[in-house]
Amino acid sequence: MKFRWSRAACAVLAVASLGAALSGCVALVGGSAVMAGMSVADRRTTGTQVEDQGIELRANNRIAEVLGDKAHVNVTSYNRQVLLTGEAGNEADRQTIEKLVREQPTVRNVFNEVVVAPFTSTLSQRSKDTLITTQVKASLLDAKDIQASAFKVVTENKVVFLMGIVTPREAKRGAEIARGINDVTKVVRVVEVISEDELARMQPQSAPVVTDDSGKAAAASAPTSLSESSLSTPAGATATPVK
Repeated sequence: MKFRWSRAACAVLAVASLGAALSGCVALVGGSAVMAGMSVADRRTTGTQVEDQGIELRANNRIAEVLGDKAHVNVTSYNRQVLLTGEAGNEADRQTIEKLVREQPTVRNVFNEVVVAPFTSTLSQRSKDTLITTQVKASLLDAKDIQASAFKVVTENKVVFLMGIVTPREAKRGAEIARGINDVTKVVRVVEVISEDELARMQPQSAPVVTDDSGKAAAASAPTSLSESSLSTPAGATATPVK
């Protein structure tokens, strides 16, 4: 699939630029601290979004304190489910990283996708990963049958990780979209699965209910796995490679 820069792509880039400018900013409104970057369209509560930012900050600081430059690790938290990506020099360091993150307050689950490998991630590769993430986000925005804000997209060495609180239909569709981006080698879903009925209850009453091809509400029970092969999946979330 040849990616074409659409209006959605431009919008993503604009938002990314604005987010970078606002990163770390805190606005005081009526005596309350409101973190920049919070999204009202997010399926997490505002409090949970703040918690996730705190988990990422504390975990990153702790890893740097213990391991220094012995590992290259990215910590991504969504609904207090933590995804670890990057490289560690040996298995002991890889396990140490996971232990340090699990010790952080409010963390529910940890998915350790850190690989034991030399730190070969170059600036060029990281730039490519950033571009892939931007393209996936833009393609999700362009799709008419999915809510882009339901997903958090992370790319590490051309592997795309999709996080979020989604229905089975959304998880499948999101993976299809990510697979269609140039240079993506694998897509892994690290998601909490809800039914269409549960999703409808989360939405404002005026929002349309997603329907299947027959026009009926596509209600479904949440499966424990979304593909034939699964990573370690603690209760409440699934992590499934689909490519």
